Amino acid sequence: MPGSGSRRRRTRVLFWIGLTVASVLFLYPFLWLLGASLKPRTQVFDNALIPKSWAWNNYVKIWDAVPVFDWFVNSVTVAIAAALAATISSALVAFGFAYFRFPGRNAWFGLVLGTMMLPTAVTMIPVYLIWNNIGLATTQVPLWANNLFGSAFYIFLLRQFFLGLPRDLFEAARIDGASYWALFWRIALPLCRPALIVTFVFELRASWSDLLKPLIYLRDVELFTLPRGLKAISDQFGQAGEQQWEIVLAGSVITTLPMVIVFFLAQRHFVYGIATQGRKG
Repeated sequence: MPGSGSRRRRTRVLFWIGLTVASVLFLYPFLWLLGASLKPRTQVFDNALIPKSWAWNNYVKIWDAVPVFDWFVNSVTVAIAAALAATISSALVAFGFAYFRFPGRNAWFGLVLGTMMLPTAVTMIPVYLIWNNIGLATTQVPLWANNLFGSAFYIFLLRQFFLGLPRDLFEAARIDGASYWALFWRIALPLCRPALIVTFVFELRASWSDLLKPLIYLRDVELFTLPRGLKAISDQFGQAGEQQWEIVLAGSVITTLPMVIVFFLAQRHFVYGIATQGRKG
């Protein structure tokens, strides 16, 4: 039909316009934050995206005022450890639920999923008392070691991938003498790499931006992660008497930018993993 081509072009133009508007709406807060962090104190809240005068020394000030590099290293260490612990432990449990047939499997899996309904506040005090009794309550260990027991959401996500793998592949490997560990490590994990990347990125972001647990466990300034350090910066420079918001905003950019970079680097794997999950679910 003669008009079908023009209708498709109009639809495509409208689609790109809508996508551009949505992108601007999502990017505006970050662009505002980035611009405000490069402004002098008197211009921070003028709502202009491009500073009238550039104040690059805001990042020098925060670097001299607080141990930002130490906090960055702490955040990287804790986030990677938490993501690895959550990914590996959740994959182990998910593989068990997907591959093995045992009485009450569905009931146990439902019980695992039911833990997602528990608010964080319910387990906060008991978990703290456990770490306090073993003498680790003021260290970075509780920030990542809790993930060694897996996560119900990640277990569900990975189980769906494992269920989508041909069972005959595992049975053939068993006939050839492969152990259950070999089935998991050499067959299941390589075939489910997109799901593992999604799990890793999810937990990396969650651990990187977590403020609650560092507030509870960390006392030593040298052990702070970036979100905990940002809270300290806000307390120090955002009080009514000082109001050095340019330093606070510079700290916010330092805290936010690494996750933006990680997303762009892992975007292809991340999107593919989500799409594959939708097909295999």
